Amino acid sequence: MRIVVLNPNSTRAVTEGIDAALEPLRFGGGPEFGCETLAEGPPGIETDAHVAAVAAPIARFVASREDTAGAFIIACFSDPGLAEARRATRRPVLGMAACGIFTAIGLGSRFGVISILDEAIPRHRRYYDALGVRFRLAGDRAVGIGVTGLADESRTFERMADTGRTLRDEDGAEVLVLGCAGMAQYREQLEDALGVPVVDPVRAAAGMALSVLVSGDAGM
Repeated sequence: MRIVVLNPNSTRAVTEGIDAALEPLRFGGGPEFGCETLAEGPPGIETDAHVAAVAAPIARFVASREDTAGAFIIACFSDPGLAEARRATRRPVLGMAACGIFTAIGLGSRFGVISILDEAIPRHRRYYDALGVRFRLAGDRAVGIGVTGLADESRTFERMADTGRTLRDEDGAEVLVLGCAGMAQYREQLEDALGVPVVDPVRAAAGMALSVLVSGDAGM
């Protein structure tokens, strides 16, 4: 069984970070994780136009891998192309945002999201409404760094820590969710610095995919 984790932007460094974040979930005899980059995607999924533009390529990608994959994960916090991908395959397709949010809800009463840019927050809020979880949202705040800029480790971590403190202390978040797959490498350090659970939604989706495949709940 192979779980394909698709980074729908074209920045390979993000894919590499996702792959590294999944290392603790790799174990002998378990399903294999294969992380891939959508070459047709923009460098980062940062606008509504980006989300719309990658939906069809994601669906085509999923359809082309159906015979060799047991499940798919879309590794972008906007869960772009999720509905289209599910229509394109019989395999389970999981969106990392939904998985991360529901994991956070299981860990605390109110969750906060650390996003990349302010422009993403209205889109995220629409998604929280669609998922029916807006009443559990403490806040969604941006660090003001685009996807490609997340590779600047000292600057990114400082912004993430400051944003996380605001979500914790001013907004009342009991759990934090990383609002971009490119933030995965900072999870443990951030959790240590802030003293609250920090959910990497890629890892949350991977754990859910493992459960679905191992238990046979997908019905495939």
